[in-house]
Amino acid sequence: MTPETKVPSTNVENQLQELTEQARTACATTGDASSECVAAWDAVEEVQAEMSDQSPDKRSSLDRYCADSPDAAECRIYDV
Repeated sequence: MTPETKVPSTNVENQLQELTEQARTACATTGDASSECVAAWDAVEEVQAEMSDQSPDKRSSLDRYCADSPDAAECRIYDV
């Protein structure tokens, strides 16, 4: 199996785990400086980037509200 092979998986987390194992195997087999090793870890990084792009908004509901309505009374910040 080549490092560029995408593992068919409906779950991105499972795909990340499988690609990570493939990358480790490729590096153990061909060496850390080989193009196969580098390509395998590039595939892992792509899936990680995809996961971070799909992550839900981690802000609280108040933070989202204040981002949309900065002039609302609930969003005022006072220096004391």
